[in-house]
Amino acid sequence: MTIHQTILADQTRTPVAPPRRFLSFIARIIGNGRDTGGLHAVELLLPSGESSPWHVHHEEDEWFYVIEGELEVIVGDNRVRLGDGDFAFGPRDVPHGFRITSASPARVLLITVGGRFSDFIAENSEPILKGMAPAPTESDTSKLVASAIKYGQEILGPLPD
Repeated sequence: MTIHQTILADQTRTPVAPPRRFLSFIARIIGNGRDTGGLHAVELLLPSGESSPWHVHHEEDEWFYVIEGELEVIVGDNRVRLGDGDFAFGPRDVPHGFRITSASPARVLLITVGGRFSDFIAENSEPILKGMAPAPTESDTSKLVASAIKYGQEILGPLPD
């Protein structure tokens, strides 16, 4: 027997996540895995010229969707340039990273399935208070590396040129 029940849209809508300072990026955790059956979604606002560390996820696959701007995504030995509306995939256990190549900031949606990616972002970021400009912060590399291990990731160093 199948039971059908109508769920009203306002009961399934997730409230807009407050912005957080993560590394030199502004992050909003949109889906945290616990509420989405294991899907994590994090929107990033990334300054021109910035890059992620060269890293690997052991517990999740990662997708990169460019909302606006341009970036280069490196997955293993492959490099691809992405612009508005473009999409790339980084499978688990393959080193990857990205750098912003547009002259203006880029907005990117990172989606992972499995693991605890949004928990890693939450642990390594600070809320940006309403009405306050997000102050750049220096990241504690040893804390970030230890946290990455805790969440099934490895930070391998700077992004390769």
